[in-house]
Amino acid sequence: MTEAVGKLLLFGATGDLAQRMLLPSLYGLHADGLLPDGLTITGTARTDHDDAAYQAFAKAALDEFLPDDRHDDVVISAFLDRLRYQPLDASTLDGFAALAEKIGDISGGLAIFLSTAPSLFEPTIEGLGSVGLAGPTVRIGLEKPLGHDLASSRAINDAVAAAFPEERTFRIDHYLGKETVQNILALRFGNSLFEPIWNARGVAHVQITIAETVGLEDRAGYYEGAGALRDMVQNHMLQLLALIAMEPPARFDGTSIRDEKVKVLRSLRRIEPPDVAQLTVTGQYGAGAVADKIVKSYADELGKPSTTETFVAIKAHVDNWRWQGVPFYLRTGKRLPARQSEIAIQFKGVPHSIFAERGGRLQPNTLVIRLQPDEYVRLLVMAKQPGLDRDGIRLREVPLNLSLDTEFAGTRRRIAYERLLLDLIEGDPTLFVRRDEVEAQWQWIDAIRAGWAANDSSPKPYPSGTWGPSAAIALTERDGVTWTE
Repeated sequence: MTEAVGKLLLFGATGDLAQRMLLPSLYGLHADGLLPDGLTITGTARTDHDDAAYQAFAKAALDEFLPDDRHDDVVISAFLDRLRYQPLDASTLDGFAALAEKIGDISGGLAIFLSTAPSLFEPTIEGLGSVGLAGPTVRIGLEKPLGHDLASSRAINDAVAAAFPEERTFRIDHYLGKETVQNILALRFGNSLFEPIWNARGVAHVQITIAETVGLEDRAGYYEGAGALRDMVQNHMLQLLALIAMEPPARFDGTSIRDEKVKVLRSLRRIEPPDVAQLTVTGQYGAGAVADKIVKSYADELGKPSTTETFVAIKAHVDNWRWQGVPFYLRTGKRLPARQSEIAIQFKGVPHSIFAERGGRLQPNTLVIRLQPDEYVRLLVMAKQPGLDRDGIRLREVPLNLSLDTEFAGTRRRIAYERLLLDLIEGDPTLFVRRDEVEAQWQWIDAIRAGWAANDSSPKPYPSGTWGPSAAIALTERDGVTWTE
């Protein structure tokens, strides 16, 4: 880990992400005494604020999005004193000199959080370099989307690399900041219980689900050009898959962990055009009801017909020794019945049941790692129901629960961006995504999209409030597998 910087620069400082996540996260770090003394935070965007106006803007965001128990007028006032603002049109070099002047001396280190439209990445990097804001004391955090395919991702990464070497580039996937995601590593590599069976000999299949109840909201422009595969699978879901499937790293550091993740991503079996119809399902939500509320179809929300997928299910394989033959089922979509993100690892059944002749029926053990909305780890095991067993043995699946909310009730749960912003400020790369990971992810995703194009595939309709097209159920059931819900 390198030393903490003395200054932070936020691009997109008036956007939705800044209001909902970045400013509350930075305030949380400030309130807990975790920000370096004297750290200044300079916001920049097209909006024409001065310092006082931006501080008022930030206060309004904190008033709206901070939990009630975190409101403290004295602490908020001290936090706002850290804030500065400089208007900037990042599409032209003209304003960068004024930005550099506003930030001042960066010999004590500068961290940049870049959350802008993808079209502004290259001119922004060029602008930063032109005024000395890309030197050896500067590191940069990049918020997704980083391109829409491998070629555009490489173009962005090349532009960034021209000013910032890899060790000073921090690509953000906010899922990696979630406490339960990090607990995957503790669960796997901190317990001797699982590792002997965490492989093709012990695991029957793995399911990863990220389900959303929302529709387009205010993301129509972005989402219509992205779709579920690019928006969720390319980053969050493949990162979760890599953490589940990776080999044990030699140590807990950025290089070791990311070395093992990229090996998994490169081992993903490429889905070729002839196999796309059997291994992937796409859908687009129609009208329906979610949480007892009538909602419109995607096309009606968008205001025009569309072939963009709002649901995708995939049967993936990791072709290496550990996982040969084990299917990884991925599923994500909008306007589904519940908001939940979880990983379910189903282990293989016992080789011989001693209970069958007495009527006892066994279910294979399943480990469920729930990421949201509630966070827990649940191991489903078989137990005998109490009784005299005169009519046969009755077995039942019961959960062994580790609820993080309960076990760590006295510990405040942090927004994922709190950890990621602090790691960016302190220079710890462990929870950020390396370029070779991103490119391995895009190679796999691009092959699927090429297969859809070759087969002239279009998303199947599904009613809002359901678990996607019926073909998604068939994707697993032809293997004798049922989605966990």
